[in-house]
Amino acid sequence: MKRFLATLLLGATATAANANDSTAQLGAGGLVLSRSDVIEMAREELYLSKDAVRVDYVFRNRSDEDVAAIVAFPMPDIEASPYHNVSIPFDARDDFLGFEVVVNGEAVVPQLEQRAFAVGIDVTADLAGQRVPLFPYGGPAEKALAALPADILEDWLARGIVIIEEFDFGKGMQRVVTPFWRLTSTYWWRMTFPAGADVEVAHRYTPSVGSTVGVTFFSQNRLGGDALDEYRRRYCMDTGFENAVLKAAKASPDGYPRLYETRLSYVLTTGGNWASGTIGDFRLTIDKGDPKNIVSFCGTGVRKTGPTTFEMRATDFHPERDIEVLILEPYQVDPGSGG
Repeated sequence: MKRFLATLLLGATATAANANDSTAQLGAGGLVLSRSDVIEMAREELYLSKDAVRVDYVFRNRSDEDVAAIVAFPMPDIEASPYHNVSIPFDARDDFLGFEVVVNGEAVVPQLEQRAFAVGIDVTADLAGQRVPLFPYGGPAEKALAALPADILEDWLARGIVIIEEFDFGKGMQRVVTPFWRLTSTYWWRMTFPAGADVEVAHRYTPSVGSTVGVTFFSQNRLGGDALDEYRRRYCMDTGFENAVLKAAKASPDGYPRLYETRLSYVLTTGGNWASGTIGDFRLTIDKGDPKNIVSFCGTGVRKTGPTTFEMRATDFHPERDIEVLILEPYQVDPGSGG
């Protein structure tokens, strides 16, 4: 006999960091189990770096019945807009995070469900009817929108599906039809949790990483600016981290730290719907990428485990906040650039 579990969700939300010289990150997350009193998360091992997110789980069905489930991974929404930049790892394909999943050592090929919305209304059929790709970025969408019939374009402008961008790059004023819809994308597959058994689930993807040229919370040769308090709250910047920034500023000829920001978000708080509501054995590894980089994130009992890695471990862990990682990377100024 099988018990049926509605859905497993791999949570993902969008986050933004707004600045003219910034690229915002999209925060994705991990497995979220619909409310269940028989499936528990025995273990989660989470690895985060600017190049890869790797999550390995052990789920345990502690009942005497099999549990059938649909498992889903909602990727972050894509808000098509010319007004802000968003980091998209693979911007020429629907699978823009390069998502992969393995269950008990066997690769799973999930199905992809995508919908497009404008002002909250589903416009998927409209786009498909004009052979416009749902993914709003890249050449195919631009080419298809440029070929829209005049009456369709007028209708889509009125409905907020597209907007007109006007600019002059030295060849006279140009008018470009630009996507303005929101794309939702969800991977899903079916699986069964056998009675009284453990199931290993692993997924991998390339994160959307935000970046800023320079240090947002440094102004007029000191720590400051509008972002300082927010960064201290979000990334738990301590005295050691801030002193490293001041040291970099002191070593710079212009008194400004030759560092640029890399930001990574991981949604952890959408979990907790499994049997105990906690993770039996939780291990988080943050990899800052290069020994010269400096990193800050919130965590309890964090210890350094290698030249670039930091680890936090907990038992019966209940996530109370998402993981926000700030990495500052040194850069060199070209002497011929005048900077």
